[in-house]
Amino acid sequence: MKYLLAAALCLGSTPAAAEVVSSSANGFRVRHTVQLVVPVQAAYQAFTRIGGWWDGEHTYSGDSANLSLSVSPGGCFCERIPKSGGGIEHMRVTYVEPGQRLVLTGSLGPLLFEGTAGVMDVKFERIAGGSRVVLDYKVAGFAEGNGQAMAALVDSVLGDQMKRYRSYAASRPKS
Repeated sequence: MKYLLAAALCLGSTPAAAEVVSSSANGFRVRHTVQLVVPVQAAYQAFTRIGGWWDGEHTYSGDSANLSLSVSPGGCFCERIPKSGGGIEHMRVTYVEPGQRLVLTGSLGPLLFEGTAGVMDVKFERIAGGSRVVLDYKVAGFAEGNGQAMAALVDSVLGDQMKRYRSYAASRPKS
């Protein structure tokens, strides 16, 4: 169960809105929206420092300090596993528009071991008083026909991560 929740996703903040947009036996789409009282660039920078806010309980190594996100096309959202000398590529960065948008591809958590493909689209937008961050994660494929059940679990884990992200972003120096 730890591994299911662990890799289920990599984000965090108290969602102003969270929802399972759609789900079926072979896939789902979840969306989390948070509003932050920090400038867009600060929200973006905080998001890219994933090891600072991701919950260590939702990692394979048990320590979020082992997470990294290389923000360039082809970059890796990866995790080192010091005990074994191994590691995991959670997602691959496929699109970068600094301060505006990140797109990552990959199957998080237990989906890694299924025949699924996932796309996480994270958008950063300036709004009055700060910024809005929208995380949209779509997964499709063969997950033992359990897409609907997985949707609720991934939605919950991502919601917790977004809460942590929101707190982390708010505690960073404003730039």
